[in-house]
Amino acid sequence: MTSQHPDAPSPERRPTERIHHGDVVVDPYEWMRDKTDPEVIAHLESENAYADARTAHLGALRQRLVEEFVGHTQETDLSVPVRRGDWWYITRTTAGDDYPRFTRVADAGAMPQVEPGVMLAGEQVLLDAQAEAAGHEFYSLGGLTLSPDHNLLAYAVDTAGDERFTLRVLDLSAGEVLDESVAGTGYGIAFSTDQQWLFYARVDDAWRQHQVWRHRIGADPAEDVLVLEEGDERFMIGFERSRDETTLVIQSASTTTAEAWLLDLAAPESAPVPAGGRRDGVDYAVEHAGDRLLVVHNDGHTGFALAQAPLEAPDQWEELLAAGEGERLLAVESFAGFVALELRAGGLASVRIIPRAADGSLRLDQAEDLTHGGELDTVELDANPNWDQQAVRYELTSLLTPPTVAEREVATGATEILRVTPVPNFDPSLYVERREWARAADGTAIPLSVVARREVAADGTAPGYLYGYGSYEVSVDPSFVPTRLSLLDRGVVVAIAHVRGGGEMGRDWYDHGKLLEKKNSFSDFVAAAAHLGASGLVDPARLGAEGRSAGGLLMGAVANLAPERFRAIIAGVPFVDALTTILDPSLPLTVGEWEEWGDPLHDPSVYEYMKEYTPYENVQAVEYPAIFASTSLNDTRVFFVEPAKWVARLRETVTSDQAERPIVFRCEMVAGHGGRSGRYRKWEQRADELAWLLDQLGATELL
Repeated sequence: MTSQHPDAPSPERRPTERIHHGDVVVDPYEWMRDKTDPEVIAHLESENAYADARTAHLGALRQRLVEEFVGHTQETDLSVPVRRGDWWYITRTTAGDDYPRFTRVADAGAMPQVEPGVMLAGEQVLLDAQAEAAGHEFYSLGGLTLSPDHNLLAYAVDTAGDERFTLRVLDLSAGEVLDESVAGTGYGIAFSTDQQWLFYARVDDAWRQHQVWRHRIGADPAEDVLVLEEGDERFMIGFERSRDETTLVIQSASTTTAEAWLLDLAAPESAPVPAGGRRDGVDYAVEHAGDRLLVVHNDGHTGFALAQAPLEAPDQWEELLAAGEGERLLAVESFAGFVALELRAGGLASVRIIPRAADGSLRLDQAEDLTHGGELDTVELDANPNWDQQAVRYELTSLLTPPTVAEREVATGATEILRVTPVPNFDPSLYVERREWARAADGTAIPLSVVARREVAADGTAPGYLYGYGSYEVSVDPSFVPTRLSLLDRGVVVAIAHVRGGGEMGRDWYDHGKLLEKKNSFSDFVAAAAHLGASGLVDPARLGAEGRSAGGLLMGAVANLAPERFRAIIAGVPFVDALTTILDPSLPLTVGEWEEWGDPLHDPSVYEYMKEYTPYENVQAVEYPAIFASTSLNDTRVFFVEPAKWVARLRETVTSDQAERPIVFRCEMVAGHGGRSGRYRKWEQRADELAWLLDQLGATELL
């Protein structure tokens, strides 16, 4: 690291009072919330310039990392073809392009033999995203949906990163745009059976998806019809077309409660029919199974259960299967001849296949789990769009298993590996993956997924990298991430801490890491860090950590809780000013989040508890890890102001030598919650973060 550094940006202090439950908090940096304020933009630009200066010496390393990322990627590649109706659909990537092309070829009776970079005779380009993205710094697709006769394509585009999309409808036979008049939509698109109507969602000012609308293709959007509105601010609404294409299944859910409706797509102007009602605390999801409904629910079952209900009486649930010990049922997908149940067991994602009898009933006695026997295998459903298909596709991965698409014939049990994602310059025999267990302060065993180069000894000298999330029952399952190879090949031991608040070990795991037990997430992560050091897997003085979004809250909290445990921390789009946000009902991540974090606005005990852990308000005057914070100006989920304020407070408070342990902050000026768009741009962004981390860990050279 260089010895001469510019002064870090120091925003003006403009005290603002926040008063709740008799507690007065003076916030000197809340004024930076307004992204239309030229002074705010100037400050963010000064932060970017400072980050450039503090990482200028890493230019060559960043370039090497990008080259390694590219070197582990088959740049010109394609997906396994997926049959939909009379066509096989393919996604193709081309070297040098950030975005893919979506193509199709007519079904000739068997899956076509395809090659990267070689178009088949008669192969039609449906959408060239690379061409569409030209001239845009940011480009994201929010959906890609075919009409029932496969002659129309509807899709949604975001060019700002704020997750507000413009709908487009293409006539595939004529190759022309039929409609692009509907703007400002959320996620989800569905055609009516007659293909005259599109269903889409809208969001409110707090980016809560709260309405479903119907649009006649080619008509003025002013004539669009509101189909359903969710008035409860705790709930967000979404929908999907059933696999047999007869029904629009609409679901509204909060963190703990759900409600569903069915709409006949052959009668698109009809009203949605309730499908289960709403009961406080009952979380469920409905799958239209042709002649009945299938429901995954938690009514009386912590691990959830599978039930069925007649179409004419959707609230009359008949239980079929309850989660076993240590299981969590997640979702069900239905086909004419079988159902596929996604679940968690033993801390891992799995899929259970249940055949259907001739009368449509489920043959529970013939259920079979898809497994390949690996200690850290993750098994999830892949694309399975056809109601009458006889086989199920799934994807297998682990920390050392590249995404592998396989297909299981339900009747015979025969399994075929359709494709293993090519990873150039990767020899899995050079690495080893395994499960480790840390012990939390309350005695709970915390699972870790660990991977390292085989020759890295557990002698307490290796640098380490620990990732965590721990919120919303989201599971960070072991999966193959090519960019991690650049860490591993420099001797870094890579680990994922599956802390409470996530869903890795079932619903109880989530329940004991939320609300007034949220601090378990933080202490679990610290326990995982301590285990890595005590076991000799890593050098405690060379451990880095990373978390993003709610995982960024985790990073801010552990930096306050145990700053001595970490040498460097990457906090991506970090939710570090959580209390300020959750106190403001007008913001995203507020009313709908009260079931996750608690309601500090109305409950003094929640206010006190959150104030004890929210990172921005608990920075200490002690030595901290080096910190790399990042955000995006147009992020609608975690506003840029949170890391901006946090970084300012860190710099003015911590006692660590910021020449040796810098606090840097980057803000993407045209992007959203996921950062830059396009694979090469994302690689550049990732190389910026990892070069900084490797430099801090003293692990810049390959083994």
